[in-house]
Amino acid sequence: MSETPITSNSETEVSRSAKTRQLLGMKGANTGDTSIWKIRLQLMKPITWIPLIWGVICGAASSGEFTWTLENVLKSATCMLLAGPLMTGYTQTLNEYYDREIDAINEPYRPIPSGAIALPQVITQIIVLLLGGIGLAFVLDQWAGHEFPTVTVIAILGTFIAYIYSAPPLKLKQNGWLGTYALGSSYIALPWCTGHALFGELNWKVVVLTVIYSFAGLGIAIVNDFKSIEGDKQLGLKSLPVMFGVQTAAWICVIMIDTFQALIAGYLIYIHENLYAAIVLLLIIPQITFQDMYFLRNPLENDVKYQASAQPFLVLGMLVVGLALGHAGI
Repeated sequence: MSETPITSNSETEVSRSAKTRQLLGMKGANTGDTSIWKIRLQLMKPITWIPLIWGVICGAASSGEFTWTLENVLKSATCMLLAGPLMTGYTQTLNEYYDREIDAINEPYRPIPSGAIALPQVITQIIVLLLGGIGLAFVLDQWAGHEFPTVTVIAILGTFIAYIYSAPPLKLKQNGWLGTYALGSSYIALPWCTGHALFGELNWKVVVLTVIYSFAGLGIAIVNDFKSIEGDKQLGLKSLPVMFGVQTAAWICVIMIDTFQALIAGYLIYIHENLYAAIVLLLIIPQITFQDMYFLRNPLENDVKYQASAQPFLVLGMLVVGLALGHAGI
């Protein structure tokens, strides 16, 4: 009589967790799943879409022109599709393509180094996402009635930054400061300006403010570098953790995030949006607490835990700033 192997609940939960991490494009997504569509989604790292989608919301708030109509909801949802699955999906797939040698060291189970998907298929995915993103950006410009295709220009700028970040000869990610700021501005300035332009008139004040705010995004981007230290060292990439060491890079990370949030709060006080400024400053307090509890004590082990606990206060603060700018008519 043959015995049927019994799978424990814990093993099942681990398997489900690994599959979820695979679909989201998170570290540790080693499942061996061969579904081509799941693999394509993994290349696009859906977990990274969230900050860009949130940036669109903040931009719509800062325009001061968003109202809860069906058309505006559909327009904002379309803009989120542009910022998340298309533009961020393009960026992440492009980065996976050019990082395949690093991933072979740090995360050999990733789709490309593991051989789960062929390089021509990856290139096709990059082209489809690129053309789809620029095409949808043009549609949004027409929908918003723009005489100048602002959204399309921002999309093209974003694709250019993504390319020079990942691809030689510039490959900005080889330079710790330039690379992480390019990533930070993609998290904050580009989607924010897109959302603002879609519902209001994009002006230099909003552009400058979001570019400055993106230095906080530089701090967020540094967190992503801790998981690839070994591969970066071997291939000569000068990420901040490689340049300054783990602990110093962790301090740079939290100082950039907290300092530039406080500076933005100071600007809100300058334009007499004191209540909003106070809320932003209050949101920094629990963020600092979690930075001390998790990230500064062990950046390598607690990077994901830190992101889950502290960064919600940062992104909530971004929305508060957007509402303040909209209220002030900036």
